[in-house]
Amino acid sequence: MGQRVWMMDTTLRDGEQSPGAAFSPEEKESIARALVEAGVHEIEAGVPAMGEDEQATIARLVALNLPVRLTTWNRAVIDDLEASLKTGVRAVAISVPSSDQQIRRKLQQSREWVLETLGKCLYRAKQEGLYVCIGLEDASRADTDFLIRLGLEAQRLKANRMRVSDTLGVLDPIRTFTLFDRLTTSLTIPLEIHAHNDLGMATANTIAAIQAGAKAASVTVCGLGERAGNAPLEEVAVALRQCCNADTHIQMTKLQSLCQLVSRITRRPIPLAKPVVGRYAFTHASAIHVDGLRKDKGNYEGLPPEYINRKHRIALGKYSGKKSLVQVMQTLNLEMDPTMLDHLIQKVRLKSQILKRPLRRQDILEIVVDEQIVK
Repeated sequence: MGQRVWMMDTTLRDGEQSPGAAFSPEEKESIARALVEAGVHEIEAGVPAMGEDEQATIARLVALNLPVRLTTWNRAVIDDLEASLKTGVRAVAISVPSSDQQIRRKLQQSREWVLETLGKCLYRAKQEGLYVCIGLEDASRADTDFLIRLGLEAQRLKANRMRVSDTLGVLDPIRTFTLFDRLTTSLTIPLEIHAHNDLGMATANTIAAIQAGAKAASVTVCGLGERAGNAPLEEVAVALRQCCNADTHIQMTKLQSLCQLVSRITRRPIPLAKPVVGRYAFTHASAIHVDGLRKDKGNYEGLPPEYINRKHRIALGKYSGKKSLVQVMQTLNLEMDPTMLDHLIQKVRLKSQILKRPLRRQDILEIVVDEQIVK
């Protein structure tokens, strides 16, 4: 096994910022327990500055004494830290804008003000003996030299980790690698990548950052998050294992049930073709692919489904072949007149065009009955 990568899940914080997502205290507890079972290293539990209800929910999670680091998200504001301390957490994330766009046009402040404010909050957190992750908001649009200045200040004040955020999801893998390569060369503080998915590259950018030396990946279950969401835990974990031979400590066989839990709670169906956990992620319909799988699974199997507690499925549709049809008929205990095979495959293809989905058991039975083509 290669590089060790820390998996930092923020489903309960950034994931809950997804439009329409809102977790009850009981739901947060269920998700937290499932995340622990899946093997994440850290859970970002929420934003205490939201008020007493949020603080009570986070305190409830702290009281569970889960075998994982629980953190809260905070602005670089002393009152935010005080709210976090009320919950009993022993780790905090302190976020500061790092791009001139946000420093000047959102806060009407200067770079020096950011450094001073960061220093005051970090000093206060360390007075309380907290584990501290410094979050650099909008780092992907910031001056890299200024990011290094922030990192050096974080190191001087004994921060434990620094989160580099692609807040608007504007990076691509090459630019991500270049940025993290520069930062890891200039700094000793462990770096975390927090990627948003606005351009559909959050997973790829996360992998690129790890390849360039980042030690931690910020993720959410099913990619929940602001706008188009964050890097999905399930995709990043599997990609790191398959592409980088990295040790994430994630229990791959727990990913499907974890994603299904979050899907039920948020009432957001998992897309059929979603990588790793989608219904069709290991489903084959093309006659060429099905024939190749029968001969050797390696022909069309990049990721063994058993690795994540799943199985291959053969679907009947427009591109299905006769061998697949015969196999399905056998599973239905139907003995078919061989002379009717060509006729039946045409009916299967036609029905799949009408239904716009793979045919199910009942669909096949209906064709068989209608056409009277079994012995």
